[in-house]
Amino acid sequence: MNLLVVGASYRTAPVSVLEKLSVAPADVPETLRELLAQPYVREAVLVCTCNRVEVYAAVTGFHGGLGDICGVLAARAGYNPGSLANHLYVHYDAAAVEHAFRVATGLDSMVVGESQILGQLREAYQTATAADSAGRLLHELMQQALRVGKRAHAETAIDRAGQNIVTAALDVAADQLGGLAGRPALVIGAGAMGALAVATLSRIGAGPVMVTNRSVDRAARLAESYGATAVPMTDLAATISTVDIVVSATASTEPVLGPQTVTRALDQRAARRRPAATVDPDRAGRPDGPDEPLVLLDLAVPRDIAPAVAELPGVEVIDIDGLAARLGQGPAAADTAEVTRIVASEVESFVAWLRGAEVAPTVAALRARAEDVVSAELRRLAQRRPDLTDEQRAEVAHTVHRVVQRLLHSPTVRVRQLAAEPGGDQYAALL
Repeated sequence: MNLLVVGASYRTAPVSVLEKLSVAPADVPETLRELLAQPYVREAVLVCTCNRVEVYAAVTGFHGGLGDICGVLAARAGYNPGSLANHLYVHYDAAAVEHAFRVATGLDSMVVGESQILGQLREAYQTATAADSAGRLLHELMQQALRVGKRAHAETAIDRAGQNIVTAALDVAADQLGGLAGRPALVIGAGAMGALAVATLSRIGAGPVMVTNRSVDRAARLAESYGATAVPMTDLAATISTVDIVVSATASTEPVLGPQTVTRALDQRAARRRPAATVDPDRAGRPDGPDEPLVLLDLAVPRDIAPAVAELPGVEVIDIDGLAARLGQGPAAADTAEVTRIVASEVESFVAWLRGAEVAPTVAALRARAEDVVSAELRRLAQRRPDLTDEQRAEVAHTVHRVVQRLLHSPTVRVRQLAAEPGGDQYAALL
């Protein structure tokens, strides 16, 4: 059995591709079942975030497993496998382990060092466990990846800035608006990303902060937790017309905001604006004119904001593609270097375990074969020497077993050691 990772991320695919590959949480178990139904796939975990879709799999063959996984992803996204291949990356065995650990530590994140990915990995692993799609290999990989991610954050300052996708997006919005303190804001979506947006906006002093969600109760609970206000989704245009920034992060498969809704909001917003020369004491010191844009942050995949909205005058739309292009430098080089060192050390340990696990069936088969030979010889002895007492037979059997175990001890211990080295599979084959 071999490890295989097949995926697409903000590094290899535009958001238009990622949103087609994206799998809604409710559809993940069915996708896992589709993967396990393939000839070469034995285990599967599906990680789906706002900027990556990845399949971690245990497969019986590289090319067959790759074809199986690409086929499932392409069918769900409506692509032919050849076209989709241009946007995919593939990692195998040791490289797959390294990739998993880099993802868990935040080294592969859009916002380097962000810790949100740990929760997303844990959720993906729990879903696979519930669907019974993770076997021994992926259980070990996911558990170790989560441990390595925690270790990196505990032993280094890679997440010193506390940044994540939400905070990075809000930093970009702050640049557009000259700061977010006192800015009225709307958060669409009350899931994990929406909750993080509400918490961050409240912490930096934006306000008033409003929350809307298809589930009114969920929006109300989130709003109550942070002193925000829950508003209905029945008339988004009216609500948006009262704010300067909108953060949208829902799990909808269709756009939540289209050009008509945003155009109505802009018209109502313009009607509310005072002349630029009029000074509003509540907005003193902040830009408040007709040229100030309405900033829309789309942190959802598939996108919550229709592409046509970005073409409207007076609107600044920032989605995952735009965010990736605008992000600046991440953590200090010393911190990333230390995390890279941790990852390399942990990969080495895991690969040693992996090779040891691969040789274990060979060792077990060798010992089982020895036991069969011993049993056959003892039966033959019993037929040839019926005069032996039970005590004598027992003593002979004990002696023969000890001889066999001592003969097998060195080669079986040594083969486990050699299996951890390059070319270790050859030792197992020889044994």
